[in-house]
Amino acid sequence: MVTKNRARLQFVCDGPVVEGDMAVPGTAQDRYTEWVRLYGAGPTVVIQLIAETDGREHVSRKWTAAGEVANSTS
Repeated sequence: MVTKNRARLQFVCDGPVVEGDMAVPGTAQDRYTEWVRLYGAGPTVVIQLIAETDGREHVSRKWTAAGEVANSTS
């Protein structure tokens, strides 16, 4: 079982995606934090921190114009 750690950026909900897969969770967290700092003020931006295992995605953090939502459930 391999887990991919992913940061995903969309400037518009359901729009094109910029994302990166990282082997180390901390690296994905750093990219998420960087993107929130750079782009988080956008009124339509969606930034997510995701763990993918066996093809199933789990969004652990999500940033929108309304702020951050942390999801600790699996």
